[in-house]
Amino acid sequence: MCLFLSGTGHNNKISLISISFGHLTHLPHYNGFGTAVGKYYVDEALDPEFTPPQEPTQITFSVQDFNGNDVYNIYTMVEIYQDNTGQRVKAFPWTKQDVGDFSLFYTFPKVGNYDIVLSIANDNSGNHLGIDPPRTILGGNLNCDCDRGVFSVSITKTFGDIYYSAIYAGILGGIAVFGSVAAFSYKNRKKRERELRRTAGNSGPSIEKEVLVKYFVMMFAIGAGMVHLAVYSEHGSLRLEYSIFLLAAAGAQFLYGIVYVLMTLTTDAESLRSIRAAKEYYRKSVMLNLFGLLGSLVLLGLYIYSVAMPPPLSPINRPEAVDVAGILDKSMEVILIVGILYLMRLERTRFKRLLITVK
Repeated sequence: MCLFLSGTGHNNKISLISISFGHLTHLPHYNGFGTAVGKYYVDEALDPEFTPPQEPTQITFSVQDFNGNDVYNIYTMVEIYQDNTGQRVKAFPWTKQDVGDFSLFYTFPKVGNYDIVLSIANDNSGNHLGIDPPRTILGGNLNCDCDRGVFSVSITKTFGDIYYSAIYAGILGGIAVFGSVAAFSYKNRKKRERELRRTAGNSGPSIEKEVLVKYFVMMFAIGAGMVHLAVYSEHGSLRLEYSIFLLAAAGAQFLYGIVYVLMTLTTDAESLRSIRAAKEYYRKSVMLNLFGLLGSLVLLGLYIYSVAMPPPLSPINRPEAVDVAGILDKSMEVILIVGILYLMRLERTRFKRLLITVK
């Protein structure tokens, strides 16, 4: 879905919202762009996304109308200009494209910024032949019955490595810090509970197993959220709503895991021996467990539905492919569901024992 204001060429349109879902392999983070070109909306992407120089690169275009429908039998010309000099370094002649989704291949010679210009003829008569002369105004259509769109790309040697290294370092660093704090807290909690039980003559229920299960539930929830975060861009080229849903699911799973740890860190064994405190904690824990359980069941059910039947709003009207990421994510969610159910049983048993002990 693209938000823009357009008014170009012979078919001026004023549109606040245009629905266009380009048939790209994924939603690009870098070197991908969408813009109106006359009566069409065009999505562009490079593969590899973080394109280095001296490496064959696939330039993909997806041309659709403003309702997101495929277009057929259009004539296009593609040019590549070096940004800093304005020199045209490559031109692909006018070609009839049977469908609006097509790709070209080019090897960018060196590091720098480039402008890719796509020209689309306003008629399908086949009068456009050869290669038009280079221009100073790249998007201009003087002496050409066509509309043009300009897509800027950046060619770099190391930015992709830096980008992914920073992403992974941030994720792994956050997990390492979070896991270290959780492990330290669990060790101290275990020590305090043993001292308390020894002082009290080994009476009262132990929450050691319960806390350990909570940490496992937290890790599987965050792990499933990380998978959703990793695959959301692959679904954005089909429907932007799919990416929004996956990001929301990842956020909910992260939040669920973090809240569980915060509850564990702020609740000690001694406070849970009080009926009032235990009731309040049990009530919050049940609500949180139900949130995680129902959410995981919904996500698992939607996945099973989407691989068996075309998912809602699907523009390709076929089921999703079963892949490694999907299997990994759903496996963690199945384990998460089992863990939540087991945890709910432990907490219920502990609470009942506390009530019996007090009575």
